[in-house]
Amino acid sequence: MVGTMVLVLMGCGVAVSLGCDPVNNIPAVVGTALAFGLAVVAMAYTIGGISGCHINPAITIGCFLSGRMDAKDCGMYILFQVIGAFIGSALLAVLTANVPGLEGTGANDLQANVTVVGGLLAEIIFTCVFVLVVLGATAKTNGATNNFAGLAIGLSLVLVHLVCIRYTGTSVNPARSIAPAVFQGGTALANLWIFIVGPLVGGACAAGIWKMIDNSEK
Repeated sequence: MVGTMVLVLMGCGVAVSLGCDPVNNIPAVVGTALAFGLAVVAMAYTIGGISGCHINPAITIGCFLSGRMDAKDCGMYILFQVIGAFIGSALLAVLTANVPGLEGTGANDLQANVTVVGGLLAEIIFTCVFVLVVLGATAKTNGATNNFAGLAIGLSLVLVHLVCIRYTGTSVNPARSIAPAVFQGGTALANLWIFIVGPLVGGACAAGIWKMIDNSEK
């Protein structure tokens, strides 16, 4: 809950503060991508030893389907990820309400000239890549490189944002999308299903791929 709160507050907060616009404000796109990645790195080394620092239902689904956690833990993780996202969004909504010129909560939405199919495919593909990195970087077969898993995961999230912001604003995380959309409303809320279905399907695909290529002893 705490980790997801920080991710949403910092990542979406930077998007709002810098005015992230993938067409007219490229520096803000880079800043937003870095913010999400750095938030993951910070939380990975803060709470990773406590919970594994999923802070993303797509990662949790990937861990569940790859046999790393049971159904009960999976459900509870997702519940508290969403609660944490609502706390982060609420804090951001309060901040922006008191600063003239700032508006929104960094909610995901389809970007200019992007179709529903295009947005859904982007979320599936890039979530799959991201969750695959998570599963691989945290695998026991990686040995000592596990110490750098947080850095690898955070940097991969930066990369995914740099590519995907132009299509959907980059979710790859249903919790990160649900809370800001509820606060922001409008088309962000109407298109929310894309940012729930896409990442969950992508996470499931990553689990399937990892189970095929994982060389650990069963």
